Amino acid sequence: MSTVRVANLYKSFGRLEVLKGVNLYVKSGEKLAIIGPSGSGKSTLLKCIIGLVKPDKGDIFIDNVRVTDPKTNLIEVRKKVGVVFQSNNLFYHLTVLKNITLPLVKVHKLPEEKAIKVAMKVLKEVGLEDKVNSYPAELSGGQQQRVAIARALAINPKVLLMDEPTSALDPELIDEVLEVIEKVSRKRITMIIVTHEIDFAEDISDKIAFLDNGVIVEEGPPHEIIFNPKKRRTREFLRRVLRKKFPVSVNVSAF
Repeated sequence: MSTVRVANLYKSFGRLEVLKGVNLYVKSGEKLAIIGPSGSGKSTLLKCIIGLVKPDKGDIFIDNVRVTDPKTNLIEVRKKVGVVFQSNNLFYHLTVLKNITLPLVKVHKLPEEKAIKVAMKVLKEVGLEDKVNSYPAELSGGQQQRVAIARALAINPKVLLMDEPTSALDPELIDEVLEVIEKVSRKRITMIIVTHEIDFAEDISDKIAFLDNGVIVEEGPPHEIIFNPKKRRTREFLRRVLRKKFPVSVNVSAF
């Protein structure tokens, strides 16, 4: 397991300020859900953490490794970090099995036989052991995303990043992916999940951070953030997102 620390992070694209001094700390084995409106900087934050986007200012640490140090070997950092993107990023010309074994063999230097054993193990975890010889185009969107999750788990990550893993799915396929992620959340893996599924965020996370307009507006325990937010902007966002989902016992007028 690993800690993740983001310190005073800034990122702009041209004149557009996307991140404006973000600070986060995720303890080893902790599950953090990041919520917020589209365009608030959530995806950019995750890409900075994994080193796909270079921040303009600030630092990121995974354990004691400074990801933002130009001397840091990002390939070695990424060997410890699993990532699941909005789109599954599968190789459509390869079978499900090959999609998982390829990075294990090419990047992690596992022997082919061992890589296959690892792939079969994680495919069983996500309920797709019978799809090893299928191609992504032959799978549903939910199954494709479950393969992407299996691929991320195959490297035995210390940190798992998920960027809105259900946002590209039809509504009827969302639950099957959320169920798999819920099972993964029971593992002793440090997780950061960007999601619009508020109920899901409450169920699986140790804390929730609300990101809006490039800053962390509010952060705290899930139930507190969802049902007793302190900031007006958080209340406005949740009122819009949850709408009629508030239980009767909650003082809706407070939102």
